[in-house]
Formats: sequence, structure tokens, C-alpha cells
Amino acid sequence: MKYIFENRHIGINDDSKKKMLAAVGLSSVKGLIDKTIPADIHHKDELAVSEAMSESEYLAHIKSIAQQNKVFKNYIGLGYYGTYTPSVILRNIFENPGWYTAYTPYQAEISQGRLEALLNFQTMVLDLTKMELANASLLDEATAAAEAMIMFYNSRKRAQVKAGVNKFFASEDVFPQTKAVLENRAKALEIELIFGDEDEFAANEEFFGALIQYPGGSGEVKNIEPFIKRLAEVNIPVAVGSDLLSLAVLKAPGEMGADVVYGTTQRFGIPLGYGGPHAAYFTTKETYKRNIPGRIIGVSQDVHGKTGLRMALQTREQHIKREKATSNICTAQALLAIMAGMYGAYHGPQGIRAIAEEINAKASLLASSLIEAGIDVYSENFFDTIRIDNPKNAEAIKAELEESEINLFYGSDFIQVAIDETSSIEDLERIAKAFGAELSDNAGNNIPSDLTREVDYLSHPVFNSYHSESEMMRYMKRLENKDLSLVHSMISLGSCTMKLNAASEMIPVSWPEFANIHPFAPVDQAKGYLTMIEELGKDLKEITRFDAISFQPNSGAQGEYAGLATIKAYHESNGDHHRRIAIIPSSAHGTNPASAVMAGMKVVVVKCDEIGNIDVSDLKEKVETHKENLSVLMITYPSTHGVYEEGVKEITQLIHDNGGQVYMDGANMNAQVGITSPGEIGADVCHLNLHKTFAIPHGGGGPGMGPIGVAKHLAPFLPKHPLVETGGDKGIKALAAAPFSSASILLISYGYIKMLGGKGLKASTEAAILNANYIKSRIENHYNVLYTGKNGTVAHEMILDCRPFKEEAKIDVTDIAKRLMDYGFHAPTMSFPVAGTIMVEPTESESIEELDRFCDALIEIKNEIDEVQKGIYPLEDNALVNAPHTLETIVTDNWAHAYGREKATYPLNYLRSNKFWPAVGRLDNAYGDRNLICSCPSVESYSQEELV
Repeated sequence: MKYIFENRHIGINDDSKKKMLAAVGLSSVKGLIDKTIPADIHHKDELAVSEAMSESEYLAHIKSIAQQNKVFKNYIGLGYYGTYTPSVILRNIFENPGWYTAYTPYQAEISQGRLEALLNFQTMVLDLTKMELANASLLDEATAAAEAMIMFYNSRKRAQVKAGVNKFFASEDVFPQTKAVLENRAKALEIELIFGDEDEFAANEEFFGALIQYPGGSGEVKNIEPFIKRLAEVNIPVAVGSDLLSLAVLKAPGEMGADVVYGTTQRFGIPLGYGGPHAAYFTTKETYKRNIPGRIIGVSQDVHGKTGLRMALQTREQHIKREKATSNICTAQALLAIMAGMYGAYHGPQGIRAIAEEINAKASLLASSLIEAGIDVYSENFFDTIRIDNPKNAEAIKAELEESEINLFYGSDFIQVAIDETSSIEDLERIAKAFGAELSDNAGNNIPSDLTREVDYLSHPVFNSYHSESEMMRYMKRLENKDLSLVHSMISLGSCTMKLNAASEMIPVSWPEFANIHPFAPVDQAKGYLTMIEELGKDLKEITRFDAISFQPNSGAQGEYAGLATIKAYHESNGDHHRRIAIIPSSAHGTNPASAVMAGMKVVVVKCDEIGNIDVSDLKEKVETHKENLSVLMITYPSTHGVYEEGVKEITQLIHDNGGQVYMDGANMNAQVGITSPGEIGADVCHLNLHKTFAIPHGGGGPGMGPIGVAKHLAPFLPKHPLVETGGDKGIKALAAAPFSSASILLISYGYIKMLGGKGLKASTEAAILNANYIKSRIENHYNVLYTGKNGTVAHEMILDCRPFKEEAKIDVTDIAKRLMDYGFHAPTMSFPVAGTIMVEPTESESIEELDRFCDALIEIKNEIDEVQKGIYPLEDNALVNAPHTLETIVTDNWAHAYGREKATYPLNYLRSNKFWPAVGRLDNAYGDRNLICSCPSVESYSQEELV
């Protein structure tokens, strides 16, 4: 029998479907869909995407596309460099589902492995930058620069805000993509952005911050300390963009007084990937700990006093702070940050130093050779990048080097050569020859003595213990074993869609034809990428029923911002600069209001009714009040309550009738594909979480991709890029560093669509809805399902009300989440969108056996709650409030609980043959916030056993 991919991806077979349909009281999947989804939004035709390929057919197909790419040696630089990914990291992390299928570490007790790896990352960037506080990565370097500007803007003193201080200085020697992203974000917030020469900048009280690059975009290395001190005298904070590898040999910006140091860790073993994914870093002074964007991994302790890690200062998270959030960043680049941190651990301080020194020596060798030949080199001091005044024979040089399959960066009046870890002497000889020079053996010293750095970094044991492959492999496996991921069990997170990330979708990402393409390489060298991107865009347009797609947004939250910025540009093109009101339901994900504020809009909240739908009467009132200034309504469909709202077309028409646009959050596209669409519903723009519906793995908190689809009238305003032609003819400035942001992982969604085809895509949506309703049928006698549609069904997810347990047995939703760990499951989404609830989404990839195990666990937990309520177990000493139970606590001789070890460990039979042990007991969140530590603790704080 030939298995088609649809049967590999969807976990339930025909026999399972019959049993599940019987449980929900229906005879067909079509009957369930008709009962669940309003008839007026059903597609009347099938998806016009190509017929499904088998896995072997797809791999042959994508290999043929890969071969359209030309893999040249890249000396382009501009924040993207050749690097060697150590094979032990490539195989054991990048290509390992135990790492890439994990979820963001909100449940810290079953995330200790990746939390430790992210803490290593933070420690590494803090050591190299000499700063006080680091987050666990941002989306890319240009985004990090913009976040620094906005952090300074939001940190203005009250007097500055009152005085309207809104000027920000940025060096003209920043990367062009950084400049574009700064311009985009400054425009939205009406920040007056001033570019210029930092040496000539006259600082005054009209400025709230400044940004420079070190080394500069031109490659020049100069002492930035006088500039920083000069601005400090007038209380202007300074952000410094730094090449992290250069800081192995250059004086750290933190030692020179920088307030923020940001950049990318791409050259720490992360493939180019035509632009990503790569982990940006962001470090700052502890003064900004309440304003720093992104996530911080911090050190805490569990209830037994054992050291444990968690995400610190969680009240900053955007879904809590909403329009007052420090940023709209949700997805970061956790998987890539983990890889970069492991690169640092594998090479250690001496290895990192040696790589940096070799790069600088080769750059110096080439520069000396050019100077000896009478060629004008721009700067005497540099780390890796040489800028050359444009010679008369520039075109001939370019032709000769392209013949040798070598790319340089050709500016309007200069040529730049950026040396990296992979640069060979043979390449340098070819480059020198093209300029009419001979490669000499007379390398100069191109780092000033006052900026030379000794090895004063990476002293922690983690960076000095794992330099053999055996030790590195075992270390990574020890960390992996502390984390629960999709290799262990289903992860039923509502709104997050933790579905299968099929191996055949993942394999091409590692191929050199895709991994080693520079994002600013000539487009004729990236034909394979452009073919794939064009075809993926065509399919997504068909799925969404939109007219245009932009692949620039680098996450779902950035997709929100991109969509809102596009809408804003559209209004302004019509002269409607005053349209700034964003109406957002109270149930919306917190990134929605955060994105609206970031886009320069004012948020007006609309209520939801008692069954979880948008309160249409309240909406009409808000629209009437603000119709002259209405910009956009932001909605999620199906709603965040897991229901297909019946009146959604009426809602979208109401907005259009009053001059507004409709933005649809794509979080729940997994319940739309093939059956309905944003275009059918009446939306004007929708972002697509490719890391949810379209199978890109979550990677422990990133990567993600959030492309936007737009209606025809918005297409001209899609974002452009300064170095690669993309976007609309009236396009907004770039909002990501690369033109297609994390282009390499688009391959995953491309494969997902090609192997499922139109029929399989629709069947996946149907299976997701069937699985959710089957779970509802099994547990609704034990838990109250908070919202359903008018016919009593749910969409692809449901909300279970746990609030009564708090009143009856002093058991809250956190206790249930921690107890689920003892059953081998990750908790569903907690307290969103309703406090005291859990939101369950099974996805289409789970089998009936796994669904039943999960339901059995929830039902048994409810039985345990009943036992507490009946007084069988004390309120203060029961299996729920003491969860999770670690192996260490189970084997102790001092067991003194009111329940037995067997109840704690094996509450259901399946656990006897498949037990996952949480690494630590319940963590003390408050302790971690009161004692904020975001770098590796000293060796003395660990036991000897934990170090080996």
C-alpha cells in the first residue's frame, strides 16, 4: 500500500474517525463541519493548489529547486557571514526534534534543558559585551536596533515627555537594513530620526537617545568611548551595534559606557539561510530591567531549595501588559540562540579568540596587499571588513570575481570585502588579483592598541568543559533529556498549534544549496529560493483568498505590526492621517494591542458577550463614537474562545462601512484552511503564523515566520527593502533585516503544502476540528467547556473552566498544569483568554490513542481534585499542590506526604512504561524576580554532580 503524506501527517485513520464521530453524536465529518462553521463563510470551491506529492517525490522536487541556487563564496558582510556549524551541533540540535519541537519555556519545570542553554547564550553575550543584563534573543539585528531606540523612547523622564523630546540620533555608518528598520519604526511613533557623523553630532536636550555601530558598517573601528561620555554628560543614552565575534579581540562597549549593546549571533555557527533564522542579542544596564524587550532567562530555586531556571520578570510579557507592553515581541529565536551558545561552549574562550584573530589577520593581509598595490583602502583600523574606493575598473573586477564564484559588496562609490571564518587564502589571492595586486605575507596590525582586548571572557565552566565531541554530545543530550517536547507526547496548547513538524519538511533546510546563500547575493544566484518563495506565495494567496503576500515579517507579532503599518500607510495615502483608532476585542492576544501602539495607534477595547463572541452592540457603539478616526478592527477567527462567530461578515461590513479596515490575527488559521478564509470573511489583511498552521516548528520559543496576506488595495504598501527589490510601489520601509526575513524555514511550509495538496490541507482542518470535539465529548462531564457555538460544538480548540476548583478545593489552574507534568504532558494554554482556565488544542496530528491518554490524564486529575474536596487528602498536602514530583523526591527516605509514592508517580498505568521526569520541583517565581540573575551562576552554586 502506498502511503500518502496526508496519512502520515493526520494522526487519526478511518476507524478512529468512526469512533470519534460516534462519540460526538454525528455520522460524518461533513456533518460536524456544517454544524460548527457558519454556512455563509464556507468556500464554494476546492483549493486550487497543486496535487499532493509523496515524500520521495517532494524531496526530488525540492532538490531540483535547490540546484537553481548558485552557492558562491560570500564576502558581502553587512551583518551576514560565512560560518562553520559544528557537526555535533548541527546533528544534535538543529536537526533534532527533541530540541526543535519544544514549546516556549512557560512551564519551566519541564524546560530546564533549553533554559540552561539560553542562560549560556545570555552569559556569552554579557561576557563579550561587558554589560549587566541580557535577554534570550530578538528577531534580527535591525529589529534589535529599533527595539533599543524604542526602549530609550519609552524610558524618557516625565519632563522629557512633557517637553515633547522626540529626536533620536543614528550614525550614518550603520548597515543599510538597520537604517531602513529604524526609519520604519520611528515614523510610526513620530520620532524625529537624525542620521549623521557621530564625531560632528552636537548633542543637546532635544535628543532622547543615540545609536552607533562598532565596528561601523564601513568596517571602520574607532574609539567610541569619547562619544558615549560626551552624550552621557547631557543624559543621552547610547546604543551600540556590535559584531559579537569582533568583541573577542576588541574592547567591549560595556567598558566604554554603552547603555545598550545589540547585534547578531549569526556568525556563531548559524547558516546564512538567505537571511535567517538568526538570533539577535540585546544587552543593557540593569537600570532598564523593567523596559528591556523580549524574554529574560533567570536563576531561581524550586520548593526543595534546588537551583532552577525560569523566564524572569514574566509580568512584562506582552499578553499581560497588552498596550503597555515594552514590545510586541512574542516569538524570539530560541533555537538559534541555543545553537550560538553551544558554539561558544564548544570552542571556548581560546577557540573563539583564535577564530576572531584569524579573521582579522586575513583581513589585514588583504588590506596590506591592496595598499602595496596603490589601492585606496578607506580605513586603517578594522576587524574584518575592508572598504575600497571605487576603482575605474569596478565592473571588470566584479565580472572576474563572479567568474571565480566570489561575491563582494558593491556600493555606489565603493567596494567592500568582509572576511569570515570560512575565508580561504586561495580566495584572498583571487580577490587581490582582481584588483591588480599580489597577496603578500606582510599582514599589518589594524586594531588600535587602546582598543585591543585580552581574553577576559567565557570563564564559566560551561565554556571550558565540552571541547571534545564526546563531551559536547553528552552535554547536549543531558539538557535535551530535561525537556518535554513533541517527541514525548502531544502538546495541547490552545492558540499555538503544536502539530507535526515532518522530517521530510525539515531535511532541505540543512542542504548547503539553501543554507549558504547570502541574503544580499545577486538575485540570479538565488533563483531556487525565489522560485520557492513565489510558489509558496501563490499557494498562500489561494488559501487566504488575498491578492498579495509579504514574507518580510519575521514572527507573528511582527506580522501584526506589518499589517497595521500597511493599513496606516493606505489611510495616509488617502489623506486620512487622523485614522488612528484600533478597536480590539477584550479577548485578543496581548500582542494585538501592543502592536497597535507600536504602529502609532490608539487602542479602544470592545467587550465580549457571555458566550465569548464580540459584543456587537458594544462594537457598534464604539464604531459610531470613533467612525471619523477609525483605522482598523483587529479580530481573531475563530475567536480566541474557540468559537466560529456567526455574525463575522456583519462585523467586517460594519467596519468597512465606517471607513476602517479589518485586520485578522492568523493564530487560528488551522481552523480555516480549505473551508473558509480571511478573504471570504471580509478581512483586508491577515498575518499567517507559519510556525503554527503551516508546520514550522516552535524551536523552544522561535524561530517563527509571520508573513501577511493583503487585499488588492493594500498591496502597493507592502514593505520594501533597501538592498533587494521587494514590496509595493508605495511600500513602507523595511521592518526586518532581510528581504524575506527567515527565508530558509519557508521551505518547511512550502513542503507542508506541496505534500498535503488541496485535499490534504482541507482534511487537516477537518481532523483538527474533529479531534477537538472528540476531546470535548470525553471530558465535558468532568470539566465545564466555557464556550461553544450555537450548535454546541467547538472549533479546533476549547476553554475548560477551572475556576470552581479554586473555590471548592483550593486547587488553581497552576496546580493542574504542574500535575499534568507527572502524567507526561505539557499543560494547555493557561489563563488565556480567561483567567483561571486552560485552553486545549489537540491539532490534527495526534492519534486517538494519544488523545485518549490526554483525556484520561485530565479526568484522573479531576478525580484527584474531587478527593481533595471530599477531604480524602488535605488541602495543603495532596498530589496537585505538591506537583510536579521529581525522581529525587520520590526516592528519598523522608517521604512524609498524605498520599503514596505510587499515586505521585504512576497515577495511570501507561506511565509505568513511559515516564518523563521533571528536572526540578515547582519553581519559586517570586524568588527569581527578587534575586534577578540572568547569567550562569558561579561554580560554587552548583553541586559537583550538576557540573559533570
